Amino acid sequence: MTRLRIAEIFGPTIQGEGSVIGVPTVFVRAGGCDYRCSWCDSLHAVDGEHRHEWARMTTEEIWTEIKKLSDSTPLTVSLSGGNPAIQDFGPLIQLGKSHGYSFAMETQGSVARAWFNELAPLILSPKPPSSGEEVDWSDFDACINAAGVAEITLKIVVFDDEDYLWARDVAARYPSLPLYLQPCNHTPPDADSDAIDMAGIMDRYEWLIERTLADRWFAPRILPQLHVLVWGNKRGV
Repeated sequence: MTRLRIAEIFGPTIQGEGSVIGVPTVFVRAGGCDYRCSWCDSLHAVDGEHRHEWARMTTEEIWTEIKKLSDSTPLTVSLSGGNPAIQDFGPLIQLGKSHGYSFAMETQGSVARAWFNELAPLILSPKPPSSGEEVDWSDFDACINAAGVAEITLKIVVFDDEDYLWARDVAARYPSLPLYLQPCNHTPPDADSDAIDMAGIMDRYEWLIERTLADRWFAPRILPQLHVLVWGNKRGV
């Protein structure tokens, strides 16, 4: 029996970013990732040092927890991580959709899965230069192809001007995909909630808005991470 590595399941809360911002959501955060981004805000779901904290759960066990949290009322389930695409969530998606739930997922676009076409939406978040990672665009294109006619959106975190210019290039590469930009949360992930540099985050958000509009680049939607503004780096929200 297949068991999935799960860092946490929580909610309902609201989605804090991207095209489904504000939507009531139950989150299933997978454990494990093939990237190590310099500003990762979810190291508890990425770093192998936290492996002992991850639960090994069957599809049925995850589904039972989703139903419990949502009172069996169909809503959106968000698969996050880490990188949830490195595990097989296809059976969970099929089971949940058969009961009226919808599934969204965010991934960096490094691993393609056949079940991407069951997502609404698939949020592809290629990592910019500040992350320290490099995108393999052939893998990224494979993710787009796997999604088929499913709804796909791009979300790019912007830390500095180099990231911004990189985002412009990515947008030009995929002009048909809706694009969401957000300022990077540069606070260390293990910092106390009181240590969140809200002023710095909002300054970066203001800079990103002004930079984009000054360039007369009107295609992207520019959003903050709503959950960070409300809860900081607190887990489980």
